[in-house]
Amino acid sequence: MDHSEKNFFSRKPLSSCVLCPHRCRVNRLAGETGLCGVGSDALVASFGPHFGEEAPLVGRHGSGTIFFSGCNLHCVFCQNHDISHIRPEDDLEAQRVDGQQLAGIMLHLQSLGCHNINLVTPSHVVVQIREAIRIARCEGLQIPVVYNSSGYDRVASLRLLAGLVDIYMPDCKFSTSMSSSRYTNSRNYPEVMKKAIKEMHRQVGDLDIAPDGLARHGLLVRHLVMPGLLDETREIMTFLAREISPNTYVNIMDQYRPCHRATEFPEINRSLRPEEYRQALRIARDAGLVRFDQRDWRNLLHRLGM
Repeated sequence: MDHSEKNFFSRKPLSSCVLCPHRCRVNRLAGETGLCGVGSDALVASFGPHFGEEAPLVGRHGSGTIFFSGCNLHCVFCQNHDISHIRPEDDLEAQRVDGQQLAGIMLHLQSLGCHNINLVTPSHVVVQIREAIRIARCEGLQIPVVYNSSGYDRVASLRLLAGLVDIYMPDCKFSTSMSSSRYTNSRNYPEVMKKAIKEMHRQVGDLDIAPDGLARHGLLVRHLVMPGLLDETREIMTFLAREISPNTYVNIMDQYRPCHRATEFPEINRSLRPEEYRQALRIARDAGLVRFDQRDWRNLLHRLGM
């Protein structure tokens, strides 16, 4: 192994961790954990073919999804809070994987016919993921790798993945610090998210979809429409159209429902109303965005009577 390879596999950044915007500076190599709750190895909650993702990822055989335990954002309405909100007393030893084991999971999903490797909630395990992708590619991984994050990513950490991630799939959750501080553990989410998405787009560009309908490379953005927050939807769609690209492929999601601690916040303790979703779709169109997830584009035409 030459010097560059040693640097590539280095876990030194974990010794004083600043991989995510929280910059906890804990020594994860010594078993310390910061806000994400994860130490030196990644924790995998589950993996397998997933058919509920965006159409360009699912295809016929599904997206090869790997759900990581732990999270650096902790949304109060999280639908996966049982695996993302790690507590000190949780027994997660059985889920612990090193780089070689994580690479093995990726290769197994490829052998099942999955069209891509979909890394869900990866922001706190960037170093471990980088190591595993490198190993997996040396051992025959050929399908695209998808980085499926909350959008709360450091640009410096994203640059560690340049050339390894084929498709970035971030959330654009909030456009104001008021909402992000109320509903997550981060007041600076909007500014961090915008810088992260600019870096993601710089690396991979607009989403490229092959003739078979499958995504091969590029940026795919998700936005969950929240009750009463259409002004933030407007700001996010305008940002994407003007500062990223009008060809940004966007999935405008209507499946919000109160989960986890959402009942503690009266203004979001309800499901999204159909009219709110119709307005969100109009907002995206009026902002100049022209590419939507296929299912949502059909919804747009149907719901707007077009």
